[in-house]
Amino acid sequence: MSAGRHRMRSKLRLAAAAATAGVLVVTTGAWFGYRELIQPNCSGEIRLAVAVASELAPAVDAAASQWVKDGAAVGPTCIRVDVSASDPVDVAAVVAAKHGAVLAGVGQASGTAVSPDVWVPDSSTWLLRLKKDATAFAPTNGASIARSPVVVAMPEPIATRLGWPDKKFNWTDLLKQVNSSTPLRTGIVEPTRDAAGLSGLLSLTAAASAAGGDAQRSTVGALRALATGRSSLRNDLLARFPTANDATSIASGLGAAALSEEDVIAYNSKKPPVPLAALYMEPAPMPLDYPYAVLPGIEPSKASAARVLFELLTSPTFRNRLAAQSLRAPDGNWGEGFKAPQGAPSPSGGAPTAPANGGTAAGGLDPAAIQRVVSSWSIATQSGRMLAVIDVSGSMKEQVPSANNRSREEVTVDAARRGLGLFDDSWSIGLWTFSTKLVGNRDYRQLVPIGPLSSQRAQLEGALATIKPSSGDTGLYDTILAAYQAVQEDWQPGRVNSIVLFTDGKNEDDNGLNQQQLLAKLKQLADPERPVQVIMIGIGEGVSKAELESVTKVTGGDVFVTKDPNEIGSIFLSAIARRPPAPR
Repeated sequence: MSAGRHRMRSKLRLAAAAATAGVLVVTTGAWFGYRELIQPNCSGEIRLAVAVASELAPAVDAAASQWVKDGAAVGPTCIRVDVSASDPVDVAAVVAAKHGAVLAGVGQASGTAVSPDVWVPDSSTWLLRLKKDATAFAPTNGASIARSPVVVAMPEPIATRLGWPDKKFNWTDLLKQVNSSTPLRTGIVEPTRDAAGLSGLLSLTAAASAAGGDAQRSTVGALRALATGRSSLRNDLLARFPTANDATSIASGLGAAALSEEDVIAYNSKKPPVPLAALYMEPAPMPLDYPYAVLPGIEPSKASAARVLFELLTSPTFRNRLAAQSLRAPDGNWGEGFKAPQGAPSPSGGAPTAPANGGTAAGGLDPAAIQRVVSSWSIATQSGRMLAVIDVSGSMKEQVPSANNRSREEVTVDAARRGLGLFDDSWSIGLWTFSTKLVGNRDYRQLVPIGPLSSQRAQLEGALATIKPSSGDTGLYDTILAAYQAVQEDWQPGRVNSIVLFTDGKNEDDNGLNQQQLLAKLKQLADPERPVQVIMIGIGEGVSKAELESVTKVTGGDVFVTKDPNEIGSIFLSAIARRPPAPR
């Protein structure tokens, strides 16, 4: 069973009954309803594949089933709707692969998942992440068909001690609990693979960065505290809440986790020994908003059927189907039979309302903010072995107007220093600089050999502080080869062994290797049993992306080029986060 939401994995198939098929007329996106004409036979069949987040799938299945029973057709063509309860992370992996992208923390698609015609994940953050990394991904519609607020789930005895249900809770309160000397035992479902976990992480890190003082230290502390209690599967996390109503069990069990309101209702419906309280935090985190995404490339007849199905799923009667699954309507209201958790604000008293942009994906949430948080999480929670190689050629003296005229070198070193703060002590990191003739005729200088951060973090920070641009040129090829040999020589199994190289120019060393010679030597060295990932970060107008990509095509890795040096920090984090998993 894959990560995420697992309460329903069956595939639900619905077929139109030919003898009772009615007629739907769809013109320029408008639904003109059912016609009373009953056809003796269908002239064909449209099969619409709809992948839906597991907890919402029964409601969509029931609505589509009724539609089919009433005679679903476009003109003389019957419609068959195949509704599958699908984990969003599985579909995201398939869609990303289809567009040549890999989402951080998601990994490769499983062999069983397929790309549907319509996808209703639990959160439009999935759509934003895909659009950020796969620029050709352009789904249509994207409006919400359901909603579940993200809450902090907490065992009732702990919540009561903290003032629930009367007290209003904010993220700064929770942050203090997480970073205290006797921290609350917090957990999270892997936020790169779970939308509720990501929503909670976004809110918590925003609170950390706004808390004043050393914002990065506070943020990293929160990330690592959550990382110690993370779970790959939602059911595994739920199983860590107290299983008995005694002080020892409550103290040793999970104390808090970001979950959806629907999760809390479903958990408490099983009458556990210790029920969960749902804490509705301020400011409210991004809810699960269940966007209806028609994926690009489907044929017009399917697109027509998808438009009519969307109308059915946003009709007033669908609200009651949602309530049966403990879900709200997109505007935050609920249908008949919905049992709100204690302390839940009523729709008229502050429940989440529809996004200001009319219900479209994520209500304006910044995709770059999502990427920064995902990247920071990935770095703070993984382990690796890395050699950082920084260009100190003369062109790195150039001033950056958008960074208060600091030099490219200063901006680059600052990005490296901030990135270093995210790596925990399980990493091994080394530091080189390069230009031309830095040490005799050699183009590179080793400042710190690759070694555990646990023993040389201060040495690395001190070395970064000494980096200054030289008057030399860019000795790129000789440096790449030497760095590759150094990382490969002491290659360690079970970890990603990588090089991250920052440069603002092309190779300018006429006395060293040429491009053909470098690539030939790298091909000789490349060993699939001992892979070394090479990540190139190019800065400014003087970089040749094609030149850098010629290297990564041989070694594996990736190339990132930006004209704005201020983007180096976010690119650095993204590059590390998107590395492949360590070989086993």
